[in-house]
Amino acid sequence: DLLLSNSCIPFLGSTEGLDFRTLLLDEERGRLLVGAKDHIFQLNLVDVNKNVKKIYWPAAKEKVELCKLAGKDAHTECANFIRVLQPYNRTHVYVCGTGAFHPLCGYIELG
Repeated sequence: DLLLSNSCIPFLGSTEGLDFRTLLLDEERGRLLVGAKDHIFQLNLVDVNKNVKKIYWPAAKEKVELCKLAGKDAHTECANFIRVLQPYNRTHVYVCGTGAFHPLCGYIELG
């Protein structure tokens, strides 16, 4: 219904089925951070398809292999699913992902 009424703009930047997991709204700077499978997106609030920035952050290959050896599904479990997007200060965001069952965290500078 939203598409038919022209009430929304769908995000077209991801056709890979990236399994979006977490969001961080930054109204002050007009952006939305989206955590997904192996990716972090920075979207423009006015037009989510304009000037999309993307960080590719996969789990380490050896962690993915360990995950698969443990009997987990390579496509739905053995990846770096971004779970935490938390403002740290005015210039950085704290980010954590599952890392194929070996969690990892870091800071992203928002330039």
